[in-house]
Amino acid sequence: MSNKETNEIGVIYKERNAFVIRTEEGPIGEITYVPKDEHTWVADHTYVSPHYRGGNIAQRLLNRLAEEARAEGAKIIPQCSYVGVQFRRNPEYEDVWKH
Repeated sequence: MSNKETNEIGVIYKERNAFVIRTEEGPIGEITYVPKDEHTWVADHTYVSPHYRGGNIAQRLLNRLAEEARAEGAKIIPQCSYVGVQFRRNPEYEDVWKH
């Protein structure tokens, strides 16, 4: 899987235990996770620059995190409130949600 993907505003990069969306001006959003064990990640932080809030930046980041978890055979514990809300609202994340 590539380290970046082009999609709408900015480019998503994988940086250690995070996915970051960057534009020419710099980073505009990030989602971070901490490995709990070999197959469990704790999604602990989501941030979107105030200028870009209300769009789909956070959702794109969460989708990318979920894609990576699927590829790695990992489950996600939603410690971050945004991730928790999205997991409860959207059945598409059920396969990566560790309850």
